[in-house]
Amino acid sequence: MTDANTPEPQSDYRAGFVSFVGRPNVGKSTLTNALVGQKVAITSSKPQTTRRAIRGIVHRDHGQLILVDTPGLHRPRTLLGERLNALVEATLGDVDVIAFCVPANETIGPGDRFINEQLDQYPHAKKVAIVTKTDATSKAKVAEQLLAVSQLRDWAAIIPVSAPRGEQLDVLVDELLSLMPKAEHALYPAETLTDEDVTERIAEFVREAALEGVSDELPHSIAVTVDDMIERDDKDLIEVYANVFVERDSQKGIIIGKGGSRLKDVGATARAQIEALLGRKVFLALHVKVAKDWQRDPKQLGRLGF
Repeated sequence: MTDANTPEPQSDYRAGFVSFVGRPNVGKSTLTNALVGQKVAITSSKPQTTRRAIRGIVHRDHGQLILVDTPGLHRPRTLLGERLNALVEATLGDVDVIAFCVPANETIGPGDRFINEQLDQYPHAKKVAIVTKTDATSKAKVAEQLLAVSQLRDWAAIIPVSAPRGEQLDVLVDELLSLMPKAEHALYPAETLTDEDVTERIAEFVREAALEGVSDELPHSIAVTVDDMIERDDKDLIEVYANVFVERDSQKGIIIGKGGSRLKDVGATARAQIEALLGRKVFLALHVKVAKDWQRDPKQLGRLGF
């Protein structure tokens, strides 16, 4: 029985899963958010920003796309890195289309070629290339990149896009839907934009805020958990208690800042996003804790959700 909020199927209705892959920071999360029309994946210039296979859902009258924004494929240096790569590999084994993202403003390098070679392990999935960040360079450079990408393999499609400007996004959606299997009905109800749990999204908002302005080494060491959410009796305010984990005492000092100034900024930035998500006022309590070398410790990784 079809849900009342699920669009009625059409004869050419298509639905399926697409995963965006690419080096860290090529615009996968930004593209996911732009296509969904709401922030479902955190973004940052820091590497290893995405750590979960976040699903965003794009609804059209003629089909539905489930976007799986995976962590960037990379050569792992820690147990966390190995587990993130395993997550990507498991995800790619289940999707209908793999979309390889390459920024228009960066020359194709060894990391891109490494990922392109890995795609051969998934012969079941159709392969699409997306040239991202076309707003960050000239039209001539975009044309050069499109040519360079076309020489990597025989793609089902190559599409240049600018997520911040919304350019070519409808073209991308239509192209991806055309590659999806026919479906009797949508896979998710019309009002669903992500299957991410609310506490997971809150933890990610805190981590995103904590990532800003820190050194290149520290982002890998930051993890966030939400301990509790308490609704006040008057229902006008929700209390959120979260922990920010780092690996060393020196990193704890960086996150907190002089006199707690930096942690206060992190809290203010995260709280604004959490309030927009929950639709009401939020009291956010952040505690910074040290979990020594958690990226390499199986037990601590498990406790932190990895």
